[in-house]
Amino acid sequence: MNALAATRKGTATREAIIDQAYGFACAGGLESLSIGPLAQAVGMSKSGVFAHFGSREDLQLAVLDHAGERFVNAVLTPALAQPRGLARLRAIVLGWFDWARQNEGGCLLVAAVSEYDDRPGPLRDRVLMQQHAWRGELARAIRLAVDVGELGADTEPEQMAFELYAIALGVHHDAGLFGYASAAERGRKGLERLLGAYAAEPSPTS
Repeated sequence: MNALAATRKGTATREAIIDQAYGFACAGGLESLSIGPLAQAVGMSKSGVFAHFGSREDLQLAVLDHAGERFVNAVLTPALAQPRGLARLRAIVLGWFDWARQNEGGCLLVAAVSEYDDRPGPLRDRVLMQQHAWRGELARAIRLAVDVGELGADTEPEQMAFELYAIALGVHHDAGLFGYASAAERGRKGLERLLGAYAAEPSPTS
């Protein structure tokens, strides 16, 4: 096997391990990850798994990054096809609601906040970085809606991002308890009410 083929095989194996670990973590959290059961699930030895990840923490970080990439690809990237303004902002939030439907085991990114919010270390640092990045994306979409005149000029992007986050968390919480359909419907009503509260005043007619 030449070097390129070996590299490709190694990359494919690493991705397969992460994908399997992601499924485990969605069901039980990042702290549930264990090299033994994971190695058995992917048909490898423990040493084989360790050859791709130097430690359990390295594996957890890789899974967390994988979750972030999946979230961006499912929620943010499709919404960017919408024009700047409320159409894009609404698409982002509705995609975020739908993310709850796609993750029956629960959102790993939300679960990771609860797992590591009071546990200093690399995992908490990565969770914090991801959360700051997502709040930043929300705030950016809000600023664009202000720039095109669809949200009021006095809108505070960070505050509105916080409020949108609260609605999305409510949807994710209720989706597991009461079912996605009713949770998403309440989320959509809350979203439209919030957008209406922040909407720009109509220009006076002459």
